[in-house]
Amino acid sequence: MSFKVLVVDDSPTVRAIIKRTLTLTGVKCDETFEAGNGTEALEVLRRGVVDLMVTDLNMPEMSGTELIEQMCADPQLRDIPTIVVSTEGSKTLLDRLYQDGVSACIRKPFTPEQFNEVVHSVLEQSHESSD
Repeated sequence: MSFKVLVVDDSPTVRAIIKRTLTLTGVKCDETFEAGNGTEALEVLRRGVVDLMVTDLNMPEMSGTELIEQMCADPQLRDIPTIVVSTEGSKTLLDRLYQDGVSACIRKPFTPEQFNEVVHSVLEQSHESSD
């Protein structure tokens, strides 16, 4: 199975690292889209089907938290599996993100092994729930 992935981070370097790490995980990506903030991400999400979103939280213009809230309120976007990759570690914030439908959270810096495990777990869960 092949996937369309959206990578959202205000740092082009981090987006490149995440895309490279996705390749190393063996996840087959039909397309990989990029966005530098939540506003750009919503534009991509509303243009077409995205199978997985990987997003940072701390970004200008629209944060990842605001992006997730917008997605949660939109019936067309709320079920897109979302992985948060961030330096944020507040239990209160993470609990709220999980309540809003986030599939998993990874703390920066991460290892390729951690990323691999989380991505495969999220895609597996997503595939099972769509059957």
